[in-house]
Amino acid sequence: MTGTPPSAPIRTLADPGTPFAVVDVHRTRRNIERLAQRADRLGVTLRPHVKTAKSLDVAALMHDGTPGPVTVSTLAEAEAFADGGYTDITYAVGVDPHKLPRVIALLRRGVTLRTLLDSSEQAAFVADAAREAGIGIPAQIEIDCDGHRGGLKPDAPGLVGIGRILHDAGCLDGVLTHAGESYFAHTAEDRRLAAKNERDTAVTAADTLRAAGLPVNVVSVGSTPTAHAAEDLTGVTELRAGNYVFFDLVMAGLGVCDLDDLALSVVVTVIGHRSEYGWIITDGGWMAMSRDRGTSAQAQDQGYGLVTDLTGHLIPGLVMSAASQEHGTLTPRDGGSLPDLPVGTRLRILPNHACATAAQHHGYHVVDGTQPEGPAPAIQGAWNRVSGW
Repeated sequence: MTGTPPSAPIRTLADPGTPFAVVDVHRTRRNIERLAQRADRLGVTLRPHVKTAKSLDVAALMHDGTPGPVTVSTLAEAEAFADGGYTDITYAVGVDPHKLPRVIALLRRGVTLRTLLDSSEQAAFVADAAREAGIGIPAQIEIDCDGHRGGLKPDAPGLVGIGRILHDAGCLDGVLTHAGESYFAHTAEDRRLAAKNERDTAVTAADTLRAAGLPVNVVSVGSTPTAHAAEDLTGVTELRAGNYVFFDLVMAGLGVCDLDDLALSVVVTVIGHRSEYGWIITDGGWMAMSRDRGTSAQAQDQGYGLVTDLTGHLIPGLVMSAASQEHGTLTPRDGGSLPDLPVGTRLRILPNHACATAAQHHGYHVVDGTQPEGPAPAIQGAWNRVSGW
């Protein structure tokens, strides 16, 4: 997971070679429980999106160690989770023909793997492949609720035709939508309205298909902001979200969570000072944090991340303001003074976008923020990530 030699004992966050990713298991559990309770109150199935953590260890926290329904963003995730005993999986990225052999292979293993599409062309090749394989390929029609990425508008003329192509081949499973623009919903009311629109759009599409005599078993909605804002999910069968397991500075900036909820950080080491510029230099650049600058559109731009000490306490006013491939630049906000952080000091950086930052790492060192603090938190274990497509 890091450059530390295998023979070197790793006991605390002071030991592994930097940079490396850290997950606070206590915060992760708390974040998971928060949304699970909300889904229960709303009367819907929670289908977590594993694209953020891409970790079987994290997923095990979601269903008390028993494999449950999940959403994936790659077939590599689907295959890894199938190997881990998960049999109810939605592949929530538009399908294309060359992926179908891998889809069919998972279906033959007894995995219910739902595909996603938004065109008659896709519906036709899914239907043809299902007939040729002699196996149903569950397919959901993607519905566009806010002009984000793919999907059909619920009143699109081709919606029923796509549904009929799938139904005739035994493949129609339902509809799915994602309120991607909710990541720009800066007030609680904006998020509430986004969640309502997400639900209304999906339910309208499902009703249109049913009015044409087509069965719709699944009505799937979700994003982290709307999942935490929804008040009424009547007509919806399942709720999806992924970022919520770790949260990040974008979600904190929107008000979906607090800084104290952020469960993912990256440990870096101070390697130099440029006092003439007011810089502290670390060994964690964009290869460790990603290029994501998601907070730049928010009221408070957090650069490439906020800075804490090794125990996770925020260092006031210090921000990772710039990054090259392997160097991070820390500066005081608003012309403040630099803290005294000698070369060799270890710090933790809270990321803008947990999904993007996690993707830079092979796995996570795990700490528990409820344990007694020392100069460096004890490492409780290591969790692997799934990589590739």
